[in-house]
Amino acid sequence: MSKHTISFPHMGNYSIPVYYLLTHILNVNVMIAPKITSKTIELGTKYSPEFVCTPFKYTLGTFIEALELKADVLIQAGGGCRYGYYSELQSQILEDLGYQFTYINLVSKGKTDIKKIYHELKKIDPNFRVLKALYYLLITSKMVKYMDKVDNYIRENIGFEEVPGSFEHENQKMLTDFSKAKGFFSLYHMYHKHFKKIKRLPIHKPEHCLKIGVIGELYTLMEPFANYHLEMTLAHYGIEVKRYTNAHYLLFEKKKEVKKYLKYAKEYIQYRMGADAADNIGRTKYLCTHGYDGIIHIKSSFCTPEIGAMPIIQKICNQYDMPVIFFSFDANTSQVGIETRLEAFYDMIEMRRKK
Repeated sequence: MSKHTISFPHMGNYSIPVYYLLTHILNVNVMIAPKITSKTIELGTKYSPEFVCTPFKYTLGTFIEALELKADVLIQAGGGCRYGYYSELQSQILEDLGYQFTYINLVSKGKTDIKKIYHELKKIDPNFRVLKALYYLLITSKMVKYMDKVDNYIRENIGFEEVPGSFEHENQKMLTDFSKAKGFFSLYHMYHKHFKKIKRLPIHKPEHCLKIGVIGELYTLMEPFANYHLEMTLAHYGIEVKRYTNAHYLLFEKKKEVKKYLKYAKEYIQYRMGADAADNIGRTKYLCTHGYDGIIHIKSSFCTPEIGAMPIIQKICNQYDMPVIFFSFDANTSQVGIETRLEAFYDMIEMRRKK
């Protein structure tokens, strides 16, 4: 009997730890789906409901491309908003298109059904073992934590590197090594070796450089193709970028931190609004009071929680006289339009700083 082939959606560099985990706990072929391109978006948009949020279209297009390459098991991560309901609709769309596959949703309706996931994994690999899976799950979670710590450092300093591309080159070498980790000690050694090298890379960073906080909807924040590589564009202007949302935060910190944000920004919000809306309202107040020069809020089109948060974010920024710009991304967003608005925003905050 031939092995199953399993695939999953893209989100930044996190395909590396996901691939690492699946290859170590399942006796299946693991396929990293093709990188997102305009073709991916066209496919997803063609078969998606018109007013569904953009991550639905990106992930659906990715699944179609994976199925065309003979994947027969798909994994969907789910989420805390409409993202948690994607699986049922995406599965039906793909079945209507004539594809035959097994669909494993890790989060459905905001909850994780461990027993259901276990039985699904047992179907595709009868030799699946829970203890082995837990061991490699712990290694993978540590890998994600290391990746995010390095990314935070790079995000704050890449705009000032003396050798263009040096940060990205060293980071890719680290990720390649991570994919070969044999255990906790091996991973720990790789992390410290590469992080030391990254910290030694020469930078020319002014003492009082421009600083911008980037907040918004999680998928658009974490998938560079979905936000048209906005962070790299900011880096080219010599800006220190702060972004809070990453995989480690969502998996291990969010439940605790969102309570702190609600308490911190209680004059603006008293209840959770779904997804990351409450977090972003709290972050807006923090950025306004901790020396940042501007805020960029990004989201996918039709992202309901962030649409609800935007007027509150604008109100806070007005009170603290903080420049803010909002971007909404969909399949028809213009790259030139994004770059033009970013350039104008940069010019504005630079003039404010000089005054």
